[in-house]
Amino acid sequence: MKNLRYFLILSSALFAFSCNNDDTPENGGGTVTDPVETNPANTQYKPAFSGQTRIKGMTTDTEFKAEIITSALTSPWGVKALPDGRLLVTQKTTGTLRIVTAAGVVSAPITGLPAVNPANQGGLLGLCLDPDFASNRMIYWVFSEAVTGGNISSVAKGRLSNDEKTIENATVIYRSSPANPNDLHYGGRILFDQTGNLIVSTGERSVLQTRPLAQSLTASLGKVIRITKDGQAAPGNPAFAGANALPEIYTYGHRNPQGLAMHPVTKEIWQSEHGPRGGDEINRLKAGANYGWPTITYGIEYSGQPIGDAIQQKEGMEQPVYYWDPVISPSGMTFYTGNRVPEWENNLFIGSLSVTHIARLVIKDNKVVGEERLLAGEGQRFRDITQGDDGALYAVTDQGRLYKIDKK
Repeated sequence: MKNLRYFLILSSALFAFSCNNDDTPENGGGTVTDPVETNPANTQYKPAFSGQTRIKGMTTDTEFKAEIITSALTSPWGVKALPDGRLLVTQKTTGTLRIVTAAGVVSAPITGLPAVNPANQGGLLGLCLDPDFASNRMIYWVFSEAVTGGNISSVAKGRLSNDEKTIENATVIYRSSPANPNDLHYGGRILFDQTGNLIVSTGERSVLQTRPLAQSLTASLGKVIRITKDGQAAPGNPAFAGANALPEIYTYGHRNPQGLAMHPVTKEIWQSEHGPRGGDEINRLKAGANYGWPTITYGIEYSGQPIGDAIQQKEGMEQPVYYWDPVISPSGMTFYTGNRVPEWENNLFIGSLSVTHIARLVIKDNKVVGEERLLAGEGQRFRDITQGDDGALYAVTDQGRLYKIDKK
């Protein structure tokens, strides 16, 4: 009898140990399901580590609702919450801003921004508010600009006027280089890091001529850059070897990064990146690191041909935290810091374009341990998502909608 009791105690301890060391998130995360991706991959490439792709599914146990606040926006691309709870939205094709109230009232277009080139993937893109916006009313944004030689990704700043009708003293503070005539892969997200400097993503502009520049330290294409409010290289940026390396480069080897978010606990910058046919990525950015494009990738050309040497790993190049094959086309993203839906705490929410949903990634110890697809039945291309001061999530879609997602 005594041996049986010891056996039961030991068994219980082993069971507890195994439960505490599996991939279940510390906050529960929700109910575990089969992986959400069921379609065949485009390649036979193998992940570098377990859980790097097609992780187990997760469903939210807390009842939540999604409501359309307005459908009156024109190609919204970026959304940020103002201190009073209203939402500030960029409109890609018109090059104007709009303010939307919680009741769905949309302001007249806010003008005064530099002209954008709205062709194809260009236009007025991501935005962020100055940390001192409540007192200085400063806004920063990314846009595609037509210059001599083609188009570039540019960063500008300006003050939202007191009457909220215009942007005062709009000034371009940074221009990527070199210019190229095509109108693809601008990147376009922007945020402030914990030091008060700007983090900006730029694309490698898609074409074969510019693609290799993602690996060049003398070009600002295919990069995440870190600059001051005046557009200068930020203090403390990584120092790269080689002549003429650009001092504003923070990380390199990116394809078309359309999402940036700061982890609420670690304050590290996370990024979403469009792959080609397969190979969409979520990356945790490390200063000075090379994220591999186009030398390594989990995707292939749209034609089906391999990219480069068809390798997925190489010494000195970072692996994505997570990747998708087939793609979901990840765009804007945010970490959830509210308490309305407990199992969402510190989860990463990413707008998906080609598979028309919001991806929820449950993260533990810098690894993705669960994935959920939200609002998949809406048939919308979710371009950006942010958290409001009320703890709810707000998402904009290419089709002009603004959604509020919150506990029932």
